[in-house]
Amino acid sequence: MGPATRILIAANVAVFALQNVVGDGLVLNFALWPIGHFPVSGTDMEVGFHFWQLITSAFLHGNFTHILLNMLALWMFGRDVEQILGTRGFLSLYAAAVLSGSIAQLIVVSMSDGPIYPTVGASGGVFGILLAFGTFFPRRTVMPVFPPIPMPAWLFVTLYAAVELANGVFGTVQGVAHFAHLGGMVGAALVLWLGRPRSARYR
Repeated sequence: MGPATRILIAANVAVFALQNVVGDGLVLNFALWPIGHFPVSGTDMEVGFHFWQLITSAFLHGNFTHILLNMLALWMFGRDVEQILGTRGFLSLYAAAVLSGSIAQLIVVSMSDGPIYPTVGASGGVFGILLAFGTFFPRRTVMPVFPPIPMPAWLFVTLYAAVELANGVFGTVQGVAHFAHLGGMVGAALVLWLGRPRSARYR
């Protein structure tokens, strides 16, 4: 595992531990909220979008299962992607994926007429890494949790993106930031398209 992957996993775990100590204060200030000002029930506080939330929300998680799945995916796919891109390139791609995922989610939730809720999680960055993995290792065999059918990485990534798009458009799976996932893929794709290393070998 490369240094960037280790640092990101350690940072996410440390912030999650801090969440469990501090409580909802971190979510109120650093989760991604829709544009506007919204009162917090039972208090005199308001929540709303601030620019730093585009990044800080990616280090917060809703529960143990949430962070476990994200960090497991980051460990599984990040180590190989970092070997190709190097530490600096890996961090640049991850940051771009987080930012584009947060912007996509911000647009969607700010235009929604539904209830106000915060968005948290590293999924935008993780999905960016997943897309990079499928790009660099398209023929590498991947075994999804469901369905447990081995398939090449390019097919896994394509199917996953299609499912996320369908769920986001039709709202079939609530409580998941589908457009943050897709936005993370778009950000990673742009970084790879603009600065793909010439020496990369796809396998």
